Amino acid sequence: MRILVLNGPNINLLGVREPGVYGSDSYADLLALVQRTGEEQGVETEVFQSNHEGALVDAIQQAMGRVDGLVLNPGAYTHTSIALLDALRAVQLPAVEVHISAVEQREAFRQVSYIRPACFLTITGEGIAGYARAIRELQAHILALRA
Repeated sequence: MRILVLNGPNINLLGVREPGVYGSDSYADLLALVQRTGEEQGVETEVFQSNHEGALVDAIQQAMGRVDGLVLNPGAYTHTSIALLDALRAVQLPAVEVHISAVEQREAFRQVSYIRPACFLTITGEGIAGYARAIRELQAHILALRA
């Protein structure tokens, strides 16, 4: 099984960007967690990060036929990008939306997720540990679809 983990704008600044909101774990810590979780679950993981919406759309499109599912933290594009929603719907891959912070407890504009309708699960407020849960949940979902 192969899973693509996509990260949007500013996720690469973890540990530096607002540690009171996003925690002190670095982006390198996140990459190590994804790698370790994949190995533990017997899942091949690939990670891509971009600050550019079009690059994320391209990565979603290129995932079609290449991976079994997606874990996606679109960052601020969660609240603005119909293009990401359309790409997710087009490729029809199982997807989990993940957010490091508890977006539902933050500013009103963060209550809107344009990508959520294309995801079977949303995980928020678990820090980078949410990514490990997302990988496990996605793997279980894919296996259930295959059964």
